[in-house]
Amino acid sequence: MKSFQEVLEKVKNNEMKKIAVAAAQDEPVLEAIRDAKACGLADAILVGDKEKIEAIADKIHFDLTGIEIVNEPDGTKAALKAVELVSSGKADMLMKGLLETSTILRAVLNKEVGLRTGKLMSHVAVFEVPGYDRLLFVTDAAFNMYPDLKAKIDILNNAVSVAKAVGIETPKVAPICAVEVVNPDMPATVDAAILTQMNNRGQIKGCIVDGPLATDNALSEEAAKHKKISGPVAGKADILLLPNIEAGNVMYKTLSYTTNSKNGGILVGTSAPVVLTSRADSPETKMHSIALAALVANLNR
Repeated sequence: MKSFQEVLEKVKNNEMKKIAVAAAQDEPVLEAIRDAKACGLADAILVGDKEKIEAIADKIHFDLTGIEIVNEPDGTKAALKAVELVSSGKADMLMKGLLETSTILRAVLNKEVGLRTGKLMSHVAVFEVPGYDRLLFVTDAAFNMYPDLKAKIDILNNAVSVAKAVGIETPKVAPICAVEVVNPDMPATVDAAILTQMNNRGQIKGCIVDGPLATDNALSEEAAKHKKISGPVAGKADILLLPNIEAGNVMYKTLSYTTNSKNGGILVGTSAPVVLTSRADSPETKMHSIALAALVANLNR
């Protein structure tokens, strides 16, 4: 997989999935749903203020014929209803509309109708960066703040599951640090070395882990060669496992705002994927996120 165009084509070749949108009365979100449906990526159930949803749909020329609308003007109740549609199997994935992230997460974690699995939830962002011959998976840029080793194992496994859903059979994972040598005074390098050893011993499966690696020698074979760093991941990383939310967030926003890249992202570790896009995200980014969620939902099935 080298581009989101390939991702979109892969989604179209699968059975169409259905996404439940919580508080769907949001213009950018409805634009993304309109485009996703038009492209054959996903169908939708819209939960929210029906009058406002219909008014926005009319404004953006979105034909709602055949789309189920559940009228629930209250945001908290709309979030719970959308989650319930997913947990009951009436929808395959969840999307946040005009809601605070905390509201949708409370619904996701609801003990009765939520999407808990007992696993750690984490965010996986996928970037198509001009000049790179592969998609880059960045985790965790949005959810887990300062993960310990146990949490990093879960975050790594979550990212591997997304990469496999996209079509990467054996993802190469680089635990990213400031340096590429183990330094006891830099805990992230110690974690990276342990993750690598766990992978070598078969405790982490389905991928290749090698670290610590600095960002340059994880992404560039030339940089790795210059520093005399060899190995199956050096310069060839698919997944960049960042040490904390600051590093992840900086990388995410730097790629977003300083490169002509395309991206999408989802929350995983739940029983169904969750699309948690920002209001600042473009309709294209939202549509890419829906496509990623559809692939993960297909793998989960």
